[in-house]
Parts: sequence; structure tokens; C-alpha cells
Amino acid sequence: MSTERKVGSVTYRDVDQQYFEQRGLKRHAGVWMLWALGVAAVISGDFSGWNFGLDVGGFGGLFIATIVITIMYIGLCYSIAEMSPALPHTGGAYSFSRSAMGPWGGFITGLAENIEYVVTPVVVVYFASIYAQSVFNDLFGLELGLPWWWLIFYAVFVGLNIIGIEATMRFSVAICLISLAVLAVFFVLAIPNFDAANLTNITAEAGGTSFLPFGIGGIFAALPFAIWFYLAIEELPLAAEESMDPKRDVPRGTMWGLWTLVITGMGVLFLNTGVNGAEEIRVSGEPLLDGFRAILGTESAAILGLFALTGLIASFHTIIYAYGRNIYSLSRAGYFPHWMSITHGKRKTPWVALLLGAIVGYALAFLLDSQYEGTAGAALLSMAVFGAVISYFMQMLAFIRLRSKMPNIERPYRSPVGVAGAAVAGVIALVALIALFLNDAYLPGVYGVAIWFVLGLLYFGLSGRNKLVLSPEEEFALTRGEHGHPEAEGYGTTKVAETTGEASTTGSPPA
Repeated sequence: MSTERKVGSVTYRDVDQQYFEQRGLKRHAGVWMLWALGVAAVISGDFSGWNFGLDVGGFGGLFIATIVITIMYIGLCYSIAEMSPALPHTGGAYSFSRSAMGPWGGFITGLAENIEYVVTPVVVVYFASIYAQSVFNDLFGLELGLPWWWLIFYAVFVGLNIIGIEATMRFSVAICLISLAVLAVFFVLAIPNFDAANLTNITAEAGGTSFLPFGIGGIFAALPFAIWFYLAIEELPLAAEESMDPKRDVPRGTMWGLWTLVITGMGVLFLNTGVNGAEEIRVSGEPLLDGFRAILGTESAAILGLFALTGLIASFHTIIYAYGRNIYSLSRAGYFPHWMSITHGKRKTPWVALLLGAIVGYALAFLLDSQYEGTAGAALLSMAVFGAVISYFMQMLAFIRLRSKMPNIERPYRSPVGVAGAAVAGVIALVALIALFLNDAYLPGVYGVAIWFVLGLLYFGLSGRNKLVLSPEEEFALTRGEHGHPEAEGYGTTKVAETTGEASTTGSPPA
């Protein structure tokens, strides 16, 4: 028998210690590993995807959009850097909103982030497969077809994530450094080949200019693609329960990672466009490889393209890590079915969540490739951004509410931009959400993930809300920060009878 307590519209159940033992994680990550995890998660955005913003906004539209989105991420990351050491849980964004806005707020945020992290690897694997097919065809005459490349990438990197946190983090550091080295080589080669005229060589439409060929509206249309320079840097709080010192290292890793990405993103935007021409790469699936080809010729570029593939692999690998922890944390707390959070007995990795995300991701890639000939990557990108910007808005609202609702919890780091920075970031996130609906070509995909979002809410309303347990995120929220610090207390230290409300002894522990 277990103690069960209704709190508002949700019901909590006690679980025994075995429940948490079956869902254990292992601490390993230090600050540089976290920095590498954050940078590697995003770095693919410098290799592919961003250039579709040229197609809808021209260089000027994408440049202005990137400035606006950079401001949003500064506010977002500083806010996360404050919340993550104060609430050091694997739930990350869901944890912040759960403490600030209750179970429904937590689930809305976690579900939006789930969409972002399950769809984002699909975007990356789609571009990675285009790179791989092109490079291996140039070097070896090998052409497998995109679905085979998707299968190979998912099998290899889901497997690597299952092996253990040590392998995951070490590979993240190595692949991040290689990716940054590839970008550095490109920047050095591109500077003497840069031509400013190439930035504005898209023919302007009526009322447009060479800088803004699609007018002011192009700025808004380019916002989702500018997000691709930074999307997923916010995943670092998901590593809180695997960090050796989350209260110190997660904020540092987050901010150092952000400033690294500001430099690389601006470098790619100017130099890749300036070498190739905005018109020439506006819908390319491999813009950086096109840049190497323009500078070095096809044969030499193919060899460097093999190294350039590392940037896409880096993000694919690390965002698989992110969706695994997102599914794991929501399942451990009961928002998703409990069996999804079971971890490997020896390796302590959420293997069920990792496999589930891969199955859904592969199916999405197959479906979208058949629906969008040549532009599936951009359609998938819009779908990922849909989840991301909803999550960003909710996290900024959580930051503002936590400042007033829990003013006395320990905050080892405080955001220098405070409530104002969070508010600005939240407004920009909402504008970016609206901008997603400006491109009719990708609306079916956006509507598809909107349906996914609604179905998730229906599941929670009908079933999940009655199966919650006191995971660290829930324990922290219900005790107003007094308990729910796994780095100091471990797991399962609070029973539902010790929280607010009346208890009844019914039911049985969830499976």
C-alpha cells in the first residue's frame, strides 16, 4: 500500500527506495565537460540550417534577426544560470516552471522542451546525412540513400549515450573541439576570399532593397532560422544530477558556451555568406561544405567536409543526451508513463527514453522527407523551434515568478540582467512563435507538432496528473525548496504525508 495525496488537480503517491534505484544516474561532468556539452549541442547550427534564413529574409533580414535572437538568448541564459543552481534537478526547464507555476505549468514547459529535443536531432541527422552522402560520394563513390544514413547515425549515437555518462561527456569534449577547429580553419581560409558584395546578391522583390530584399517582413520570417545559431544551449540544466558541482559548474558552462556560440555564429553568417553568396547558399543543405568547395575546389573540400561532418555529429550526439534526460525526468515524476524512466542497472543511463526518442525521430525524418522534397530540413527546423520558443517563454515567466514566490531560496548565482532581461527574452520568444506562422510552406509541420502538444496535454489531464511521485523536482516544489536537493540529500527523503493537504492510504506504487 502507498500513501496517496491529492494536491489541487493532481495526485501524488509515495514510492519505495527501489523506485529511485531503478532510475539512478551517475555524477561525472565538470565545468569544461558542461561547456562542451552546450557548445556541441548547438554547433551544427553553424554548419547547416541557418542559411534558410537568407531565403526568407536576405542577409539583412537574417542579420537583424540574429541580433534580436542573440539578445533573447542572453536574457534566457542568464536567467537559466540563476535558476539551475538554485533548482539542481535533471528536469531543468520543467523543474523551474513546476516550482513557479505548479504541475500544469511544469508539464507545459517540459512537453514543449520534449518536442524541441526530440525533433532537433531529426533536423541535425537530416543535414548530417546530406553531408555524409555528399562527402562519401565524392571520396569513395558510395551512395547509401538518406534513410540508411539516418539509421546508422541513430544506432551509433544512441548506443554511445547508453554506454555511460563518462563516454558521453568525453566524446562531447572531443567532438566539440574538433568542430571548433573546423570552423577556425574555415574562418582563416575565408577571410582573404571574402567579398562583401556576396552578402547582398539576392534580387530584391518589389519594395525591397539589396540589404532587405524581402522587406521588413523578412526580419520576422528569419527569426526561427536565427534561433538555429543557439538552439539547445539551454539544455545544460538537464545535466544537473550528473554534474560533480551543479551549483558552480552549470552556470559557468552555460554562459561560457553562449559567448562561444555568439562568436562562431556571427563568423559563419558573415564569412560563409561572403565567400559563397547569399543567393548561392540560401537553400543549401551543406553551406559550410559549399564554402570549402568555393575556396579549395571539390576534391580538397571533400576531405575537409569529412571533418565538417563532425559539427553535425556533435549536436546530434549531445541532443540525444538532452531528449533522454527530458523524457527520463518527466517520466520519473509521473508526467509521462513511469516505465520510460528506467535506467540501465550498471551504466545508469536512461536507455528506454533514449530508444523511444530515436524511434519517434526516425519516423519523423521518414515522414517529412516524403512530404517536403529538398526542404525537409527547414520544415523540421520550424517544428523544433515551435517547441523551443514555448519553452523559452515559460522559463522566463518561471524566472520572474520564482523571484517573487521563492525569494529566500539559495541562489548561488544571480542574473545580472534580472527580471527585465527575462521579460525581454520572453517577449522575443513570443514574437518568434508568431513568426513561425509566416511561412506557409512549413505550416503543415508546425501544425503537426501543435497537435503533438495538444495530445500531450490531453494525456496529462486524463491520466498523468493522477500518477505523480515525489521526484526531486516535485519534492522541491512541494516543500518550497526545503527539500529536493539530490546532490546533498539523495532521493526519496520526503513522503507525501509530510507535504500540505490531507493524506489517504490507497492504491499501490506505480510500476
